[in-house]
Amino acid sequence: MTNPSKHIKPEDLIQFAQAVYESTGVPSEDAYLAADTLVQADLWGHQSHGLLRLAWYFARLRSGAMKAQTKANLVVDSSAIAVLDGGDGVGQVIAKQAIEESIKRAKNHSVGIVSVRNSNHFGTCMYFTRMGAKNGCITILMSNAGPNMAPWGGRKKKIGTNPWSIAVPGGKHGAVVMDMANSGVARGKIYLAQKRRQPIPNDWAIDKDGRPTTDPQAAIEGFILPMAGHKGYVMGVMVDILSGVLSGSSFLDQVHGPYDPVNRSGAGHLAISLNVAAFQPIAEFEQRMDDYIHSLKDVPLAEGHKQVYFPGEMETQADLENRRQGLLLPEDTLQSLKQVAIESGQERFLPKQII
Repeated sequence: MTNPSKHIKPEDLIQFAQAVYESTGVPSEDAYLAADTLVQADLWGHQSHGLLRLAWYFARLRSGAMKAQTKANLVVDSSAIAVLDGGDGVGQVIAKQAIEESIKRAKNHSVGIVSVRNSNHFGTCMYFTRMGAKNGCITILMSNAGPNMAPWGGRKKKIGTNPWSIAVPGGKHGAVVMDMANSGVARGKIYLAQKRRQPIPNDWAIDKDGRPTTDPQAAIEGFILPMAGHKGYVMGVMVDILSGVLSGSSFLDQVHGPYDPVNRSGAGHLAISLNVAAFQPIAEFEQRMDDYIHSLKDVPLAEGHKQVYFPGEMETQADLENRRQGLLLPEDTLQSLKQVAIESGQERFLPKQII
């Protein structure tokens, strides 16, 4: 049993993270969004993408690698297609603008496609694709990232984990969501293991000499392995082309990740929204999705499993439970938040459970 006194209200954590962002000059509305994306990742159970990363973003804002004032503008505006230049602003703010722009164009043209250049890391993809699903669109979002994988057969970091997500309106079920990296594991999970001084599975990464390793530090210095071997490598390349080459942004090892405190990111994204109503009435589609999910779950359970989940359902259930009881954060994350509070001068906003 965990100690209930250690559980922290999500809104208290959002208030603190927002104050940290604002201390660097990020406007209040943008700061709230950036803070909410981090806390939401923790609520979904993805602590590798949650408040663990606040210190990384804070460092990038302080150095100027990421600009506090986000001034994104459309450099191409052509019916269903747009190109958005993020101007090295806050990644979450740019991603939200791209998704909203793709939804608006999908409502007008049945499909909306927004290519993004000069952005930053934006956290968890599905935070944004779920916005499209709530607005009756099937929404796809992808991004390139700082290099941590070698090209298949090579031994130099060139390709990022390059995540992508698809969210589909699911009617009464909410959204059906895929969110994945093209590596066998997200790099954040290796950083999480490093902070906790825990070993990692020996199929996550290889060291700089190409040997399998269970040491997270050796994995960071070495190479993360692509998922499904060469297939993950190919997917990573395609996401990089669609995110970086097509947008006019950086690509391959030109991109710098959120763990780099001083270099501009150069990340590119691609957002695509499909207006379901252009294909069939939304009510009909949602009924078909209900039939689909019912059939998906209508199978005998395998040993050791309590239920069959549709994609995204596990996160939805974790969110409900964590909002009910509050978030329980790892000790290393709590220590990181304490340090950020001191460096930002925002100790007064630090939740009492952390002090």
